[in-house]
Amino acid sequence: MKNRIITILALIFSIFIANAQNTPKVPMVKLNNGMEMPQLGVGTFLVKEDAVQRVSYAIKVGFRLIDVAQGYGNEKEVGEGIRQSGIDRSELFVTTKINTTEMRNGTVRESLDKSLADLATGYIDLVLIHWPVEGKIKETWQILEEYIDKGLIRCIGVSNFNPHHLDDLLEYARIQPVVNQIEVEPYLTQQKVVGYTFQKGIQVQAWGPLGQGITGVLEDPVIGEIATRHGKSIAQVILRWHMQRGLVTIPRCDNDAHTEENIRIFDFELSPAEMEIISGLNRDQRSNSKNDPDNFPW
Repeated sequence: MKNRIITILALIFSIFIANAQNTPKVPMVKLNNGMEMPQLGVGTFLVKEDAVQRVSYAIKVGFRLIDVAQGYGNEKEVGEGIRQSGIDRSELFVTTKINTTEMRNGTVRESLDKSLADLATGYIDLVLIHWPVEGKIKETWQILEEYIDKGLIRCIGVSNFNPHHLDDLLEYARIQPVVNQIEVEPYLTQQKVVGYTFQKGIQVQAWGPLGQGITGVLEDPVIGEIATRHGKSIAQVILRWHMQRGLVTIPRCDNDAHTEENIRIFDFELSPAEMEIISGLNRDQRSNSKNDPDNFPW
């Protein structure tokens, strides 16, 4: 009986080790405040009714960066998904974003308190200004700095900021932005904004890295040829392209099979020529023409 128990325990241990070895290890990037964040995570835009299950699954297969926003209307579900994953909070990096409505209405503090309550993660690793609302950025930034001082937020940053937005912010920011999250994919390489952001010591994070599934980049024949050579999917090649550019990337976690595929991109490497070929596909094409940081309608 004793030998049988030992055998069973050994089997369980071997399965645990095998699963641990099969879980891809996502690289970390160091931010300008010394903190680290995973280079690959999952986004939750349009993931609402099944967000608990989708987020929980993403964490279980190895993702540790979870990106959400007040405007997505799913912070409570994302927080529950985090709890149901069974992974310790300290291993996760949670990002949310201040909605434009809250900035315009002067309710940023209330919105932050609600985000903290809905996520129920104790603290938020990173909070971004979602869009550069003219005339409201300085006030919002100073409130975010207050929440840093209180220990409720660990990092602050921006989203959809062009170089001139960054320049204005850096004139008065007491605490430097650690991230600028912008739309990037092979049809929208954003080389100027990416380069300028890195030049300022700010990490670039790509949202919509696969073209939101609507730009056609997932059917691109040129990327398809590269994918075939590596025995990978087009999505995996695109995500690898983001990684090798040094970007943090957050493909949406709305499909478990795709989520599991998206994290398995660390067993191959694109050549310098392949990187150039993919970058050369740039069309300056946004997934939505209204996603203009200098002229957005929301």
